[in-house]
Amino acid sequence: MLWKLLIFSAAMLHAADVEWPVNGGVYNIRYSALTQIAPANVSRLRVAWSYDSHDSFQDSEMQSNPIVVDGMLFATTPALRVVALDAKSGREIWKFDPSGGEARQRRYRHRGVTVYRDRVFFTWRNFLYALDKRTGVPIPGFGNQGRIDLRENLGRPVETASISASSPGVIFEDMIILGSTVPETLPGTPGHIRAFDVHTGKLRWIFHTIPHPGEFGYETWPKNAYEVSGGANAWAGLSLDPKLGMVFAATGSASFDFYGSNRLGDNLFADCVLALDARTGRRVWHFQGVRHDVWDLDFPAAPSLVTVTRAGRPVEAVAQITKSGYVYVLDRRTGKPLFPVGYRKAPASALDGEKLAAEQPYPLKPPPFTRQLFDESIITNRTPQAHEAVLEMFRKLDSKGIYTPPGVRGTILFPGTDGGGEWGGAAFDPASGLLYVNSNEQPWIIRMVTHDTRSLYKNNCAGCHGEDRKGSPQFPSLVDIAQRRTRAELAAAIREGTGRMPGFSHLGRGIDEIVEYLVTGRDTGAVDPAQAAKDPGWQKYRNEGYILFRDPDGYPPLTPPWGTLNAIDLNKGEIRWQIPLGEYPELAAKGLKNTGSDNYGGPVVTASGLVFIGATNFDRKFRAFDKRTGKLLWEAVLPAAGNATPSIYQIDGLEYVVIVCGGGKNDAPSGSAIVAFTL
Repeated sequence: MLWKLLIFSAAMLHAADVEWPVNGGVYNIRYSALTQIAPANVSRLRVAWSYDSHDSFQDSEMQSNPIVVDGMLFATTPALRVVALDAKSGREIWKFDPSGGEARQRRYRHRGVTVYRDRVFFTWRNFLYALDKRTGVPIPGFGNQGRIDLRENLGRPVETASISASSPGVIFEDMIILGSTVPETLPGTPGHIRAFDVHTGKLRWIFHTIPHPGEFGYETWPKNAYEVSGGANAWAGLSLDPKLGMVFAATGSASFDFYGSNRLGDNLFADCVLALDARTGRRVWHFQGVRHDVWDLDFPAAPSLVTVTRAGRPVEAVAQITKSGYVYVLDRRTGKPLFPVGYRKAPASALDGEKLAAEQPYPLKPPPFTRQLFDESIITNRTPQAHEAVLEMFRKLDSKGIYTPPGVRGTILFPGTDGGGEWGGAAFDPASGLLYVNSNEQPWIIRMVTHDTRSLYKNNCAGCHGEDRKGSPQFPSLVDIAQRRTRAELAAAIREGTGRMPGFSHLGRGIDEIVEYLVTGRDTGAVDPAQAAKDPGWQKYRNEGYILFRDPDGYPPLTPPWGTLNAIDLNKGEIRWQIPLGEYPELAAKGLKNTGSDNYGGPVVTASGLVFIGATNFDRKFRAFDKRTGKLLWEAVLPAAGNATPSIYQIDGLEYVVIVCGGGKNDAPSGSAIVAFTL
């Protein structure tokens, strides 16, 4: 017996390492063929190592899907530093700080890096960096001393363009192909998809997601929209099929999100699944999921490249999850839906100048994995007082389904701008054809108001941060901002912008007026109505803010489940199982358990029979489920919520599952740890 154990141990020590080389795993299906950790032994998982970057701050987040290559693990931290760790021990090998040590300016949402041969690519603000994989030092031959400026080649003045990238790019041959994060307000930056030379940083090709004259889709916008409009960006990342030489994107809505009088038409290629020739950027096919989006229903995750069974034969396909709780399954080569797609009539808008699409598509199979309508039948019964309070508020708002037009009365968006499928994406099991997706059901309230020509803050800032400056789960509070930032720092942030926040350099001295208001509360800034009328980005309406609908005690205003994990059969178009995911510890202590909760980040499925997922925002748990049944097999409490997608890898015969723990979403505590588990 001893000699058998010795032989087994020797084999394990010499087993080939198995990497996690790309964001979301190969083909973006979050699947691991490793089988050492299995349903029979997952209860024995323990912490193998833990690393803390110690750079979290209030409301900071950390969403990296760790990349593991050549025994090294790469991730980004809450302050957007890049770290390289020994994947076996968690020992820090190097750290790179692109800010040069400056004080943190703002919250980052960032999902990791791209590793290719000797270099690590990542984005910081409007720059794409290339670092030496061994040392973390910028590579001088790439762009300008190791970085390129993503504001270039977009058809906008560099000094006014606002762009970054929250999701890493993909590598095809000698190019890195990249989507972007751009503002959801006006003035807009277009979300064009671009390929850069991995060695020099030079632009190799560009696909205009807002078409230029003569390009396919140009007629779906007003004549000069490409010069003004923004968005239509692949903010959730890209998926690559190197065999077909095709890259796939899921794009966001056009800006401004909730009112589109200056972009009448269907607005290709916003809200599209896009298939491009990876060598040239040429469009191969597209599928548009929302026409003329005014609900912020952009596709929330990069497409999953799956293989399904049709008539007993394998078919290469694309599976796309949505915020509405739908899954579209499309032929990978042609874009043809593999399940029928229907079209339902959509109501018209009552806002002046707005013209919505008469019909919107939806898949007839699989069925939606979220509820589609928030009505009185599902108003919370958590307490009688909560029920009555929510009912009173509900009756003052419009709620007639997903495509209820935004209006001045106030509209309930449901499953919500953070609802349905999330940016963490779905996991796919090739053996069973099951797609695993976590989901939220969170009503939001959007109320449209007319622009106030008296206030610079209201016109330029209140749509995201609120007229009361309290922000929302999506946008930070500006209350007491002067205690956290100097006037110079505030002015720089307003002038330069970051991520979804545009730069407002065009306001000139108006920037100082907004800073004065933020610091002192005195609103002396004014807008000249005649000048505003000349602004091509000026519109009659803006949203009052992003309002997360909660009951008086801060809990979701509807009956559970508030968050779920779903297994969807892509061969048959059926939901195999659905379970609540997460809970609120204080409610569970009172007996209200298994409610589901806010969850961000995605699952990973293994060949051995497990689904791993963190994601749950308030209980901070990392869980393993039986992939066949949804039965909970193991759980552990993390230092902060694991709002990220795990990675699975093997070194020296030992299998690890690792997740970053950043928290910070929806007022949850922030953290900065990376935790790896093994048997």
